[in-house]
Amino acid sequence: MKRRSFLKKAGLTAIAGGTAVVAAPVVANTQPSVRWRLTSSFPKSLPILYAASTNMAEYVRQATNGQFQIDVYPPGEIVPAFQVFDAVSKGVVQAGATASYYYFGKNPAYCFDTALPFGLNTRQAFSWMIEGNGQKLLDELFAQANILSRPIGNTGAQMGGWFRKEVKTVADLHGLKMRTAGFTGEMLSALGVVPQQIPGGDIYPSLEKGTLDAVEWIGPYDDEKQGFYKVAKYYYYPGFWEGSGQFSAYFNLEAFHQLPESYQTILQDACWRSAMNSIAAYDGKNPDAMRRLLAQGAVLRDFSTEIMDAAYDASQKIVEKYSNADPMFKKIADDYFSYRDSLISWFNIIETTYTRYLAQKIRQTRK
Repeated sequence: MKRRSFLKKAGLTAIAGGTAVVAAPVVANTQPSVRWRLTSSFPKSLPILYAASTNMAEYVRQATNGQFQIDVYPPGEIVPAFQVFDAVSKGVVQAGATASYYYFGKNPAYCFDTALPFGLNTRQAFSWMIEGNGQKLLDELFAQANILSRPIGNTGAQMGGWFRKEVKTVADLHGLKMRTAGFTGEMLSALGVVPQQIPGGDIYPSLEKGTLDAVEWIGPYDDEKQGFYKVAKYYYYPGFWEGSGQFSAYFNLEAFHQLPESYQTILQDACWRSAMNSIAAYDGKNPDAMRRLLAQGAVLRDFSTEIMDAAYDASQKIVEKYSNADPMFKKIADDYFSYRDSLISWFNIIETTYTRYLAQKIRQTRK
């Protein structure tokens, strides 16, 4: 999809510096009254993730003078957390909010709508969606399931998780029972990890009892609420399997196309507005949460080059396996990783060097 065409359809305006902003269209009161239901995979106990849906719904309500309303439901009130995909696809609800890599078992290609190991970071992911072919390719993929998917939020790069003991080499990972799943679980399994798919509410008790040796969750702000540091003090980074944790709004395609065109534009505007709000919230809250975690005994560790290299090699083999098995996966993967490769040198020249220098200068000043 051409950039200008996408921005026009999404209701976005490009301004200097390439930043995308949204503006609420003016909607006449003669437009029809519409009421939708949205079921979320995210509980209210994860406030930024859950608020992405309520913020989006409120923007839609205000932009349509209350003519288009979306009622948001947490997991379990309509369907369980991991059944959002089917509920939207089948028209049980008109909309959902979820992370597409939850549905890895249905089709590994859905991971491109959330994250893949050693993939794009948040800014790069947004660029792929808007400037590149990302949204066009994902529209083609999700249309097969009667779904339109739009970014509604992003966690930013995630942490590597909590470990009961230090892991310095690949050998230290052998037999490690870790809460993870999907593409990441398959990659870490190749390194000797034993993946465990456990619902959010059961993670802490499992870690405390020793049923789990490690858990990957999100980042400091959300992790702090779970209390993982009390029983697994080693906090590793980076979460190389999730350089960008995009989560999405799903719309039933038939319901979406029944909307007036102005409502379709507003709905997509609202998604992007919410996406920008969520990453701003995580960027604002994670630093303080990290400081609190360290003050409470968390021990920060970075993954060794040996582990990172082994994981990278394993992830490449998995991408190759699924590319050979599915032409659609290959079509998206080729474009996704080509886009990543085209951006990395630029980010390394300007973003990484700037941040590293500034961090060093601030540390020197505070000594």
